[in-house]
Amino acid sequence: MNHPITARRRVLARAAVALATVGILSFGGLPHLQGTADAAVKAQRCDEMFKLRGNPTDPSKLPWANGDAIRPEADWDSYEYPNQRKAMDGLTLPDDPAERDKILDKLDKPYKQYEEGTPERVYATYKDYLTRNGGTDAKYGGFKNWLNEAYIEVYGRNPRGNAFHGKVVKDLGLIGPDWICEETVKVTDPETGKTYERRFDAFNRKTKEAVEIKSGGNHDGEQAPKDRAFLKDPTYKDYKLRYAFGQTQSGDTARYTNGLKQLVGPGRVTTYEHTSTPEAEFKPGKYTAQDTLKSIGRSSDVIRQSPPTPADMKRQMDRIRLNDPTGMRVRGPGGVDFSTLELRYVGAPVMGQGLNYSFTAKKVDESDGLGYGGQEKAELISDSFFTWLALTPDKFWVNLNPDQPDKIMDKSFGKTDAGRVLLQADLEMKHDYAKDMDPRTGIGKEFWAKLQAENIPCTHGVRNWIVPKPAVVREQDGGVYILDAPLKVNSVPQDFKTPSPNGECNLTEAQHKRVQELLDTMIVPDIEAKVNTTAKYADLRRVYNARVAAEWIRLQDAKTPTDYHAIINSNKVTDWPLRGQNKSWTPEQTYKEYLKSFTQGDYSYPCQKGGRNATCVMGGVDFSKAPKQNISKARFTSEHKHLPRTTDISVKAMTDDAENKGLLALGGNTAVHKGDGGGQTPTPTPSRTGTPTSPPSTPPAGHTPNPGHSGQGGGGTTAPPSDQSGGGGLANTGTQIAGIAGAALALLAAGAGLVRWRRRRTTGAG
Repeated sequence: MNHPITARRRVLARAAVALATVGILSFGGLPHLQGTADAAVKAQRCDEMFKLRGNPTDPSKLPWANGDAIRPEADWDSYEYPNQRKAMDGLTLPDDPAERDKILDKLDKPYKQYEEGTPERVYATYKDYLTRNGGTDAKYGGFKNWLNEAYIEVYGRNPRGNAFHGKVVKDLGLIGPDWICEETVKVTDPETGKTYERRFDAFNRKTKEAVEIKSGGNHDGEQAPKDRAFLKDPTYKDYKLRYAFGQTQSGDTARYTNGLKQLVGPGRVTTYEHTSTPEAEFKPGKYTAQDTLKSIGRSSDVIRQSPPTPADMKRQMDRIRLNDPTGMRVRGPGGVDFSTLELRYVGAPVMGQGLNYSFTAKKVDESDGLGYGGQEKAELISDSFFTWLALTPDKFWVNLNPDQPDKIMDKSFGKTDAGRVLLQADLEMKHDYAKDMDPRTGIGKEFWAKLQAENIPCTHGVRNWIVPKPAVVREQDGGVYILDAPLKVNSVPQDFKTPSPNGECNLTEAQHKRVQELLDTMIVPDIEAKVNTTAKYADLRRVYNARVAAEWIRLQDAKTPTDYHAIINSNKVTDWPLRGQNKSWTPEQTYKEYLKSFTQGDYSYPCQKGGRNATCVMGGVDFSKAPKQNISKARFTSEHKHLPRTTDISVKAMTDDAENKGLLALGGNTAVHKGDGGGQTPTPTPSRTGTPTSPPSTPPAGHTPNPGHSGQGGGGTTAPPSDQSGGGGLANTGTQIAGIAGAALALLAAGAGLVRWRRRRTTGAG
């Protein structure tokens, strides 16, 4: 919204939109569109309709000539369409009916008499909708849903559809005297005798092709009987029906098109996905939703419209389907699995202009019902990003140690969701470790069988902690791409003063070594795989990626003050508190869970103690640090050649990931729109000084943590484990950024970093 429109895009917009049949939609005043095709539109040559010149494409070279096809990834792009109503997406109305009616009752004229682009026009239209529905909003469930789904989205369907129509005609070369757009033909179903009028977006009597063009991935349910009649009508028995979609077909549409293929046999019906991302073009105003300097991740319409629960998601999808019988909508929040949302890019932090950012998330079919929870996940990423900026690195520690109940984590860090996620993930890892060590099933059974075969009666206490593996990033064009940020589980022997319910385990040095070898080869890899792939650690991965991005911003700010300068090292985190169901969480709650597991175990099982039958228990905990890997420009270009384009498009609209067809990219910009009312209140820009007052970086290499956050849990100033460098500890994010050294990216702590302790107790463990 705050980004210049390239000359290329403006040319495309003019070619595909300005002369489309719905007319020009300017910022000054928009015609009222109903979101359905204009029934009065007349057929004409496609090139004349869209003012195009050139030679038609050889029919044998069209993408569908040899069957179903998908546009090559190298050609994926975006196109613009006008929808000035999006500038009103930050307008609000009180939920309380009495307060709402105070505003609506002041409007005494029909909504069409209020000027487009004013809150009065929006409120009057909503009032008209309520009046026509008995004064209640049972359909949308509130003004916000109505605003997004009806007032804005439906209004933009026609201009978006026409823009994509023109784009397909231009891109594929459907020009010349034989290609007629908006051609209507009469068709008769020979089985029922019913006659229909079927209008096609493009029609060619010479090549005998009928083309239906959809900017999204959905078909028009009202056209279904007409399409079947067209295919069965003897008059058109030699014609082929081509479907061109702008997005991947939805599951329902794929079933529909497959049904048509089965109806008439191979070759007559083909589908083509001309992957292109629609970008709404509009002029932001004071009623446009605000993206503030204290927020990253809330500017995407799709995220903002994501409902909070599965039940809300189902209601939203039911409404959308009901209001879209013609299949004109494009992919919305229902097509995103927000449980996989991660930050993957931040751009150059230009003073006063915020920064661009981009997320990725798994693409799903809308019928899966997974499009809920987007705001919650985006807020976690946003809040974590700013937490890592605001707190000085000496506060990035946590410590689950049964011997240190008073040193769980820094007080400020413990009031944030970033701190909560780290502590909870550590506790979760403990439970997974305990499960894997169960001698009755799976890996644990194999592990204990090996110990028994080697006459090893028990295991020593074990400390496990999570560290980032080398994070792969690429700094390019002023921003940083986070390409991969895997996590690793480390394991070392560890004992505690707090007694174990299983008693002592006295082993020889050779036995200790062998136990650890088996743990490292059998148990630890399975836990590491869970940390990197399973849903229960997704928040941990989200928080880690946000830390990588935040530290990069720290480095940029150290060179030249940014919009984040006043936030960095301020130690003020009140703007990013614990939220939602976790707002009353305390570190002590997690510590109590840990201590119960440590002293009582996660479960019990029969065992032998001193040759006698007994009952043993299992439990434990820990977390920590990171390394670095560079990626060259040549490797980036070779392995991620489409990523810059995908990321650039995602800043303005959710788009398909050209590198991974199972992913979507969606983002925005953190700059504040100018204006003073209507929607979310803009947050004032923090005061800044010309240069940083203190280095916004981690402690110097060799820094030793203070007793409050020791790397060894039992002794206050014990040195960190040998696998850790002495400096602060985030992943050395592999990049060509000068100055990112081991101490520069402290992900998890100062010194030993976010250290937590883990105790493994088995038969006779000490």
